[in-house]
Amino acid sequence: MSAPLLNIPGCPAPFKLESDYPATGGFIQGRACQSLPTNITCCLPCPMTDWVYPDNFSRLSLISNWLNVGGLILCLFLLLSFAALPVEKTRRHYLSICLIGAIILLQLGFVIPLGANPGECYDAITPHDMRSDTSCALSGSFLLAGGFATMLWVFIRVLSMHLQVCWDIVPGHVFFFGSLFAGWFIPAILLSIALSLTGVSYRFGKTCHINHDKSNGDFWGPLLAIAAAASILQFITFGYCIHVYLKSLMAEGTGSGNSSGLPSHNGSVTAATARAAYRKVRRVIALQWRGIALILIIIVDLVFFSVIFLSMDAQTQNNMKHPEKMEAWLECLVENGGDKNKCLDLASHLVVNEATVMAVLVLLSWNGYWITLLVGRWTMVTGWFDVLRKRLRKKREFVSVDARRLPQDARTYEMLSSTPRPHLKTPDTSVISPIDSIHHTDQGNSPDYFGRDANYSSPVSSFSSPKAPQSVMQRDWDPRSTFAPK
Repeated sequence: MSAPLLNIPGCPAPFKLESDYPATGGFIQGRACQSLPTNITCCLPCPMTDWVYPDNFSRLSLISNWLNVGGLILCLFLLLSFAALPVEKTRRHYLSICLIGAIILLQLGFVIPLGANPGECYDAITPHDMRSDTSCALSGSFLLAGGFATMLWVFIRVLSMHLQVCWDIVPGHVFFFGSLFAGWFIPAILLSIALSLTGVSYRFGKTCHINHDKSNGDFWGPLLAIAAAASILQFITFGYCIHVYLKSLMAEGTGSGNSSGLPSHNGSVTAATARAAYRKVRRVIALQWRGIALILIIIVDLVFFSVIFLSMDAQTQNNMKHPEKMEAWLECLVENGGDKNKCLDLASHLVVNEATVMAVLVLLSWNGYWITLLVGRWTMVTGWFDVLRKRLRKKREFVSVDARRLPQDARTYEMLSSTPRPHLKTPDTSVISPIDSIHHTDQGNSPDYFGRDANYSSPVSSFSSPKAPQSVMQRDWDPRSTFAPK
């Protein structure tokens, strides 16, 4: 520190003497300490973000966590709809289901601290890490695993579309099982490596983030490599679509323009082939445009998050290596008795500005809403209305008690007369069915439409009469005998 601090015995306010807090737990490397020529070390109170950002920073960070709660509810609604509703209502696909699952893991990293409400600091100068706080371990693990899994499933989705559009290959069972293995097993391996080599701790807010030591090799490097591969493959697919479109336009022009006036077989075949390829690509794009938009949004979010976090790590390490850059700010804190609001202008040159950090957190919180807008369908809502309507309709059905009671006379159970009753002069309407009532009449002279013994009377204007049925196997059958006039 500078000369004015040397005249003050011990550590000036608001700094704490490091010797009063031995390194027994927490993330020791997370301490913000400065050694003085008087053989003492003064440390900034934990958490450091409370001293370099305004008072509303923690409140804004809490808002971003609650945004993740809303996104988590929407993602769970999508998964429940995929499981309960028919496929024509949801158009579900395993790529969409797994991507939603990966985003849920990412959201849990921000939702768990809301329920646990953990303390960020192990003691007055030391932040918690994954070994000293269970909530830190859970939130950091979900955040890292969700980031890995989300980016990997984005890459698998881009690869599936690239195979269909550019190579006319429909992914089958091999691609399905390979995707499930790579989409969940690789993130588990990368998470284990990142936690064992680097670990997580409270960097800012209530969510634990990965530490700086070796993080470029075990977390940020693989994450950005997957994002770069997905971006390159997506641009190649776009380039192929543009190429097919331009080729179809040129083929139509050359096929229609012929100077000799004669039809060109080669030109028409080329034009037809180009148009067929263009229709195929256009059909795939029309079906996948929602997924394409979602892929681009997630790639931008995760890459933006990675770049900002890497810049934060770089600034923190630079401040530790060059403490003279912090002298003006530290002197301001001492002179004002720890009033950080009077020194925020000097602190803004040492960290990433508040607006950028909050933009990163909010963009990550919006992934659940984006996937609901682009993967969800209105038919899911109508499908749930249909399910509830059927349930209510079943509950409102009424069955009479008399319908469940069997009569003593079994013949009256189906209201049919099973035996003739010649002694009855009038039909018993209480036991005769509507079909039997046609045969019975009050006077006995009404025509019996269903009787077999009724005589047939030929109409006056009819030119035909009924004939006896002839055998199909009759050999001397003459077709003229059937259609001859009588």
